[in-house]
Amino acid sequence: MGRVILHCDANSYYASVECLYTPAIRSLPVAVAGSPEARHGIILAKNEPAKRMGVKTGEAIWQARQKCPELVCVPPDFPLYVRFSEKMRRIYEQYSGHVEAFGLDESWVDLSGPGMTISDGERTAQEIRERVREELGITVSIGVADNKVFAKLGSDMKKPDAVTALPPQSYAQRVWPLPVGDLLYVGPSTRRRLSQLGVTTIGALANCDAELLRRHFGKNGDMLRAFARGEDRSPVRSVDHRSALKSVGNSATPPHDLTCMDDARCLLTLLAESVAARLRQNGLRARRVSLSVRSASLSVSSRQVTLPRMSNLSGEITGAALALFQEGFAQGFPYRSMGICCSQLSADDAPVQLDFMGDEERRLRQEALERSIDDLRRRFGHQAVRRGSALLDPGYARINPVEEHTIHPVSYFAG
Repeated sequence: MGRVILHCDANSYYASVECLYTPAIRSLPVAVAGSPEARHGIILAKNEPAKRMGVKTGEAIWQARQKCPELVCVPPDFPLYVRFSEKMRRIYEQYSGHVEAFGLDESWVDLSGPGMTISDGERTAQEIRERVREELGITVSIGVADNKVFAKLGSDMKKPDAVTALPPQSYAQRVWPLPVGDLLYVGPSTRRRLSQLGVTTIGALANCDAELLRRHFGKNGDMLRAFARGEDRSPVRSVDHRSALKSVGNSATPPHDLTCMDDARCLLTLLAESVAARLRQNGLRARRVSLSVRSASLSVSSRQVTLPRMSNLSGEITGAALALFQEGFAQGFPYRSMGICCSQLSADDAPVQLDFMGDEERRLRQEALERSIDDLRRRFGHQAVRRGSALLDPGYARINPVEEHTIHPVSYFAG
């Protein structure tokens, strides 16, 4: 029995949701962006009119406005984007019990079943596309194929508000001439390495010598070749955007550059508290802590450490981040911004090994205390309970690392 897989991708997702709620800006070039006043004025997303003017994700607002002076910038509203993501998922789940999130705006849907064909899948995709537009007011592009990789490729081929079917018999004609960088999991670094081997199209990768790829990429060479040949058989797992979390992180650019250890300690404490709270909110503990630091010249460096035990305690995450900073960055002031990310996650209800010294019991009491603080902040706002160290500098006292710097869930295959 052949498989029928859809990949549904919401078009210009953040910007589309914002335009839905503000009709006056729908026909204008719109970007969802950070705050220049808070020194994180970066384009996070843009709508189609802004794309046509050359606005790119990740560039500074001032750069975008050089290309598009009439650009309308709106702040991000991640809780709203999560809510729309859940609404889209509920529509997809009416067609299949196998829906796998790929970030907030993308999902795979497995329609496979007796007698189901790619043509049937294309008709279903058209129905889903129309329902999302009529019921939610935003648009999706959908790819239809017999595997996840080419379904994702199909959703990228025609935008916005379109369906592209790629039956197996069309792969050589329609897929293989495309640039190899269009293939899922072929990032800039892999694309450059493939180019050095003379592999610049998906077809060239599909027909490349397997041993050559294995020598240069190890087992990933076999995987990439199989993907290019349409031989991906990975299942569509029932994964929503919360259980798809592979890491939880937060970063912030303070009102002024970090110039001393007191500045660094204050910002790291604020970030670690927000990350620990999000771990607890999602029922998770982490084993690895990563620290990223952006210098005044905007170069980025990072370090990571493995914790001795799974943790969602702000004190332990802060301690790990501070140790990383002191080890690798304490001599390099000033710094513009920092970020903390926790990974190697597991459920917080997993069995815990107790010890004779009662240390684990102490940690459980500390977690209960931090959950009580979480409850107070949910009821009265994050700033209802603050660290004394944050009050030493008025600029840091105004930072709200939860409500102002919330980072949306990481895509399942990110990194």
